Amino acid sequence: MAEGRGSTLVHLLVIVFCLVAFGFAVAAERRRSVGTIHKTPGTNETYCVYSSDVATGYGVGAFLFLLSGESLLMGVTKCMCFGRPLTPGGNRAWSIIYFLSSWATFLVAESCLIAGAKKNAYHTKYRGIIYAQNFSCESLRKGIFITGAIFIVVTMVLNVYYYMYFTKATTTPLSQKTNRVSSTVGMTGYA
Repeated sequence: MAEGRGSTLVHLLVIVFCLVAFGFAVAAERRRSVGTIHKTPGTNETYCVYSSDVATGYGVGAFLFLLSGESLLMGVTKCMCFGRPLTPGGNRAWSIIYFLSSWATFLVAESCLIAGAKKNAYHTKYRGIIYAQNFSCESLRKGIFITGAIFIVVTMVLNVYYYMYFTKATTTPLSQKTNRVSSTVGMTGYA
């Protein structure tokens, strides 16, 4: 392992988990369920018939893969709270910035994915309304899963940079202070 580079396997696994989550999120957006209004011939009641519910599974799959990638990275780096301390300097500052940013984008992506999966799973199967005016079948708005997919990619990039700067901050040795016998401020000793 090169100095400050980190494990290539960790980089690769985080990227693969995030890309699979991205693929599931895009597939969930493309396979959102859509409802159509049907009428019962004899009673004239209206009800909704929905297409397949596979988008919910894709959304949950994207949620789980992104959670796995984030859990792997936080397990390896011990959430920056445990393990070796980070050496002061620019690498520590960047790793903290990328850590906080990746958590923020991770939470937004996860909330978009789980909210989209929940909303997609909620369907009005049957409403016993006779002669309903302005009756519509509820469905998921376009773009919920795509928003999650965009935040998945941003989370992936931030996670890669976080891990890179984290390994640099943990592998660089602390600079040793030089012990000076006398002051170098320019003050001379008076006898």
